[in-house]
Amino acid sequence: MSPSTLTLFTLLLVATRCCAAPRGHNAAPHGGDLIHSSCSHARYPDLCLRTLSSYAGPTDNPRDVARAALKISLSHARRTSSYLSSQASSFKSKRERGALADCLEQMSDSVDELRRSLAELKHLRGGEELRWQLSNAETWVSAALTNEDTCLDGFQEVDGNVKGDVRRKISDVARVTSNALYLINRLDESTSHRRSGRGRRPGRRAGVVMAGDDGRL
Repeated sequence: MSPSTLTLFTLLLVATRCCAAPRGHNAAPHGGDLIHSSCSHARYPDLCLRTLSSYAGPTDNPRDVARAALKISLSHARRTSSYLSSQASSFKSKRERGALADCLEQMSDSVDELRRSLAELKHLRGGEELRWQLSNAETWVSAALTNEDTCLDGFQEVDGNVKGDVRRKISDVARVTSNALYLINRLDESTSHRRSGRGRRPGRRAGVVMAGDDGRL
């Protein structure tokens, strides 16, 4: 290859790479950018960002992000339910065993409600049916949060390290579930706006039960 040909080839290569440089502000948001913008106003933004950034599945659009958040919540709920089952021998008194039995039932209900919500989001359709699908998903996730709150209430009279461990586990589930509910609400807002050209329908809830910084819901 002659020097002049090599120079021309180099210039063409540089030009090609320049054209393939990152897109400007008008380009569609990258998955990481979408996660940042989606989590910025969540109840627990740092937790939202951390869990979604480490999620291995697709997060290319708001529906993907909402589904990812639900999968994370469901995974945490299942792990916590398994943990509670493994701690049965640590609960000695009648009150402790009663609180554990109630909590296991409530966590089982939460897992079922999160699973149903995820199934709904996996098969979203259009038009008026989409509205009801998102409403169903919001209702089930809200119910899951309520169950987690009830579980914590049952341990108010239980002392010791086991109580602290249970509270931490349940609070973790509640926080990721709260974030999942926010992202479903956000998805509902965006689809409602596209359908009607208006904001969110009056009277719709942005969330029901939220986990506080002290571990309470």
